[in-house]
Amino acid sequence: MRPASPRAIAKEIVATLQQAGFVAFWVGGCVRDFLLGREPQDFDIATDAKPEQVEKLFKKTIPVGRKFGVIIVVENGIQFQVATFRAEADYQDGRRPEKVEFANAEADASRRDFTVNGLFYDPLTQKIHDWVGGEKDLRAKNIRTIGQPEERFGEDHLRILRAVRFAAQLGFAIEPVTFAAIQSLAPKIKIISAERVRDELVKLFAPPRPGAPASSRRFPQEFPQLAGRMPALPAAARGLVLLRDSGLLEHLLPELAATIHCEQSPDFHPEGSVFNHICLMLENMPVDASELLPWAVLLHDIAKPVTAEKDLATGKIHFYGHEKTGADMAEEILRRLKFPNQQIEEIVAAVRHHMQFKDVKLMRKATLRRMLLRATFPLELALHRLDSLGSHGDLEHYDFCVAAAEELKQQPEIIPPLLTGDDLIALGIPRGKRIGELLHELRDQQLAEEIKTADEARAWVKQQIQAHG
Repeated sequence: MRPASPRAIAKEIVATLQQAGFVAFWVGGCVRDFLLGREPQDFDIATDAKPEQVEKLFKKTIPVGRKFGVIIVVENGIQFQVATFRAEADYQDGRRPEKVEFANAEADASRRDFTVNGLFYDPLTQKIHDWVGGEKDLRAKNIRTIGQPEERFGEDHLRILRAVRFAAQLGFAIEPVTFAAIQSLAPKIKIISAERVRDELVKLFAPPRPGAPASSRRFPQEFPQLAGRMPALPAAARGLVLLRDSGLLEHLLPELAATIHCEQSPDFHPEGSVFNHICLMLENMPVDASELLPWAVLLHDIAKPVTAEKDLATGKIHFYGHEKTGADMAEEILRRLKFPNQQIEEIVAAVRHHMQFKDVKLMRKATLRRMLLRATFPLELALHRLDSLGSHGDLEHYDFCVAAAEELKQQPEIIPPLLTGDDLIALGIPRGKRIGELLHELRDQQLAEEIKTADEARAWVKQQIQAHG
């Protein structure tokens, strides 16, 4: 039997609540996406049922926020947030309300962030409930706060950044009064914890995902022009521009803000500034990209502003060592944003090595193959492709590396080392740094195809013992 889709389960949860005598709707982002013809990623349900009543109706629940009226209902292994209608007041820390009271649906809509997220939908009657003007703003492609922007942003300062993310991902404009408030309140974003900021930025810069199937529902007559529409400019690139124009970038990533006016030599970078270069790279982000690729793009040239030197004789601008300095800066930024250690290591490696690609045709075979066999090489290669597309557009070195990597795949015997440290100890080499040196030399000869078998490798080691003791 085919498992039920999240949408079908979400509809059934609403049906269960209504059959028990409660009011229940889909709410928030899932309604917005549904009306835009996009299959929602998550379905949230709002109801007048109290938390304990929700728990009695469903077999498996998780009380993640009973105090705030939030219960997770688990069906078919999928989690659905079911929240009691509520009103909130007295925000003291720019994040959490001091007072929470259960209320009706209209009051619940009024406490939400943006009008396009304040729509309620009954999947049983297919009726939309709009108390905040969300339908009008969907038609106008506007991000607008519910109520006064200063009040909404004062309740949770992260909403300042979320407005930019929604505008970028939906291809919407930010309504002028709301945008002016963002510019005025931009410094408040520094109050928000690094983890929450990181999570929002990761969503903002996420690679485009393959097109989700559009909803099969017939859209209301006033929405046909919205069905399936995607932003003309990729969300990540649009998001970076909005961060700049809103003033948020200098508070979130001041090192990246420094690239806005960092010019480059036009012979290699006809696109102009480092910031323009990064935007062009984000525009070319493929749909199947690693989640780390946007961050490698954002940080690969992060040290250019601090390493820039202009040759007075030629007028050319040089950035000597920017990849090494950039690797250090990238690590500092990612640690500041509380990225996981493994992700930091991979992104930093891509930043450190990104200038090696200009020399791939001149490399010794062993050096090139060491590069191809690095664990981070796929990320480095994807970064190099975007680096080229975002500047001169020449993919010659990229194509060369793709061909070399494919050739290496046809020689699987080269990939694992011929001998290990234990093998060298068994041959009489004492423990110490000499083992590492010999393994490195042996690996170079293997990758250059000068030594091809384990027996040849052992013979070479014995020669080293005889020659050097």
